[in-house]
Amino acid sequence: MTDPRERPQITLVTPPELELSTFPDLLRRVLDAAPVACLRLGLSTRDEDRISRAADALREVAHARDIPLVIESHVLLVGRLGLDGVHLLDAARSVRKVRKDLGPDAIVGTYCAASRHDGMTAGELGCDYVSFGPVGATPLGDGRQAERELFEWWSEMIEVPVIAEGALNEDLVRSLAPVTDFFAFGTEVWSAEDPGARLRALDAAMG
Repeated sequence: MTDPRERPQITLVTPPELELSTFPDLLRRVLDAAPVACLRLGLSTRDEDRISRAADALREVAHARDIPLVIESHVLLVGRLGLDGVHLLDAARSVRKVRKDLGPDAIVGTYCAASRHDGMTAGELGCDYVSFGPVGATPLGDGRQAERELFEWWSEMIEVPVIAEGALNEDLVRSLAPVTDFFAFGTEVWSAEDPGARLRALDAAMG
């Protein structure tokens, strides 16, 4: 994000487990609480039926608000379920094939942890955005974090949009807002007693 006047946008990531009888209504309230640019379906289950039913319900909510819905990893379900694209989790490894399979209009993004090299490679292979993280401290993963310096360098040198995600709080959002294009919020929102209010607070921290 080379223009400091540009404000980052929000990608909202679903919880890894959700109850379809209640979650769509909660999602509606949260999406109406702050501007969301993209919704990412990131379920932990590998049950195709459960994923498909969730995607159908959430697509209806998202598309009613002109918000694209992308799914984590499951490339073959994108066209079948009428989704807008895929969020890959294997850095640059699948980008070229997925871009060819889904065509130029689909959203193809990928998570590159804290690897500048993987991010650059993914960008060269045709992804629409690169995601780096976690940016905050977390006991999950191998302990490496995506530092502000990475986002600073990326925003100066690379045109492909970049997402900051993982263990975010208001202080990190304020720090990274000048050097990232998007923030991806997931657990940060859904673990709160009032997810809508939490999203509003994180949005306000962008400045």
